[in-house]
Amino acid sequence: MVYEPCPEPPPARGGHPPAAELKIVIAGGFGVGKTTLVGALSEIEPLLTEELLTVASEGTDDLEGIRNKTTTTVAMDFGRITFTSPRPMVLFLFGTPGQQRFWFTWNDLSQGAIGAVILADTRRLEDSFTAVAYFEQRKTPFVVAVNEFDDAYQYSCDEVRQALELPEDVPVLTCDARDRQSAKDVVIALVSHSLAAIRSRPSPSLGAHA
Repeated sequence: MVYEPCPEPPPARGGHPPAAELKIVIAGGFGVGKTTLVGALSEIEPLLTEELLTVASEGTDDLEGIRNKTTTTVAMDFGRITFTSPRPMVLFLFGTPGQQRFWFTWNDLSQGAIGAVILADTRRLEDSFTAVAYFEQRKTPFVVAVNEFDDAYQYSCDEVRQALELPEDVPVLTCDARDRQSAKDVVIALVSHSLAAIRSRPSPSLGAHA
């Protein structure tokens, strides 16, 4: 699936600018809360492609630390959230599957995204390395959001940064994926980081096209 932004409509009456349409990806390991985050944020009924975990997944899906999980995303989660300040903005949320056998969908889901939220679970922090490496390789701006599960040890953001070997310019923050305001803070941090990264990129040299 390739996301193509809709053409910008003409300014509304009163001279207000049209809403910018941006795509972001919610990624991370199996069971970190991606579906929960999309559901907490979305202003529309989210599109979820969840299936029940069955005995067929035994030996494939590692449930260590998430024994109560009964479903899994097999294609994607999709939601939408609109911001009106400081400027009108519509964010389209694409949640990726966490299991390795569905990683082939990540390329399509990430196409055209301005950035990614990598959700992390400190009980299974090693599961975050794949997402970090993936978006680093694609040069896609990302933030790491530690989903603070009730039974997980609370590490500091600096400790998580060191454990994941992240550069200082990559934002690391904590969140509760169930809480709408907490989830909104995460995507606001991502959009700010992504737009700053885009603005800092050097413009192509005119001589390179001569």
